[in-house]
Amino acid sequence: MTEQLLNDLSLFQPELALTTTLLAAIVVDLIFRRHGMVTAAVALAGLVVSGALVLAQSGVQASIFNNMLAVDPLAYYFKLVILLSAILITVFSLHSAELNTPGRKVGEYYALLVGLSLGLVLMAGASNLLMMYLALELSSISSYILSGYTREAPDSSEASLKYVIFGALSSGLMVYGISILYGLTGSLDIYTINTVLPQVAAKGGSAGFALLISALLILVGFGYKISAVPFHFWAPDVYEGAPITITAFLSVASKAAGFAMLLRFLKVTFIDTSAGAAVGGWGILPAVDWVSLIAVLAVLTMTIGNLIAVWQNNLKRLLAYSSIAHAGYMLMGVVVLSNDGVSAILLYFLIYLFMNLGAFYVVMVVADRTGSEDIEDYKGLGSRTPFLAVALAIFLISLTGLPPTAGFIGKLYLFAALINHGWMWLAIVGALNSVIALYYYVRVIRNMFLRADGQRGGTIIAGRLQVLTVLVLLVPTLLFGLYFTPIVELAQASVKIFGTP
Repeated sequence: MTEQLLNDLSLFQPELALTTTLLAAIVVDLIFRRHGMVTAAVALAGLVVSGALVLAQSGVQASIFNNMLAVDPLAYYFKLVILLSAILITVFSLHSAELNTPGRKVGEYYALLVGLSLGLVLMAGASNLLMMYLALELSSISSYILSGYTREAPDSSEASLKYVIFGALSSGLMVYGISILYGLTGSLDIYTINTVLPQVAAKGGSAGFALLISALLILVGFGYKISAVPFHFWAPDVYEGAPITITAFLSVASKAAGFAMLLRFLKVTFIDTSAGAAVGGWGILPAVDWVSLIAVLAVLTMTIGNLIAVWQNNLKRLLAYSSIAHAGYMLMGVVVLSNDGVSAILLYFLIYLFMNLGAFYVVMVVADRTGSEDIEDYKGLGSRTPFLAVALAIFLISLTGLPPTAGFIGKLYLFAALINHGWMWLAIVGALNSVIALYYYVRVIRNMFLRADGQRGGTIIAGRLQVLTVLVLLVPTLLFGLYFTPIVELAQASVKIFGTP
């Protein structure tokens, strides 16, 4: 037993590194209360070390702590996405005027950011419903505080409160669904549940109905985390009221962790492996048309997100609805649920990381200089700061999905997976939504390059570190649009893990 525990702990090193970093950040903040940069350095170092430990687990496939956590290629991929996002957000935060105002103590901010990262990393590997819920709550509690961190801002407290209310309701429904599923199957381990579910589903009657209710309630918790319609109502207000750095982090890392849990839950729990469905297909609960249900959710999510984004004048709020729409695009891969569909989601996430964080970062730099996030204040930005304006235009073009950017490759693989599995109509709806998205992204580009700035302000000069940070995000956005074989192979290798505990 001791040997097994030591082996499990050796595979738990990335999470232990984050836990140690969290504790160290709290202690350092107590000692260097007036020097938040010291805590930031500790947090950044801990995130880098944790990322290095995750890289060392390449190719590992194991289950630790009695199947509570999976250490496999799928968790490996999502952990890298989450930790890379956390490292970039920490760098963003170091030169955010919104956070580093005179008199503000930011030490606890970095400690909470590490705590949020820990919760998300645990979500990526959770293979037990109880661990899924605990990891979700750990990340949610940190998110609630961080979203209202700039409490002097008029909409910050409102954002935090709305986040708490929606989060509490969603997690309450989720844990109720988990309790029903536990009562039906006698287990919280998703692999054990998979073996028991066919007998429960075969009983029909009240047991079948309870199973349906349980699955729907659990999906509510996942839907809230990925901000899918109709569980998206918290996202626009929270994204607008939170610091831009946290908004960017939630739009990428939090969504990635939510999709990691959703994919593992659906792919393991509700797939009938005896029918050869380990490589795709839905075999359990045949009375429920899960495929059509998720297809409808995908259509609603991307359509409502894009249509409402058309009317937004605040760029941060526009990117919030854009983030909702992108959750809809990725849900199209869940509809297929084959290895092709899942690998397309993984590929899209890595590309989405660079282009979405890049867009948010440029918005942060401009807002720090102008004090505004309004699209009208972007008039003439192309002449006031050509580099930032061109970079933002490229990020927005990539978010639309146009070549030669990486966003085109992400959508190409998603649509290809749909067409290959007979979902032509869904691919057409996704393409039409991309056209809608093009409209509101072009509004920003038009203001930057085709509208006079009038009295909007003078030249905006980005510092060297800011230029370097933009390039770190801009180069992959362009490079992966031309040379994408390595990331495609990495995504495809990360889905060949289902069907074995």
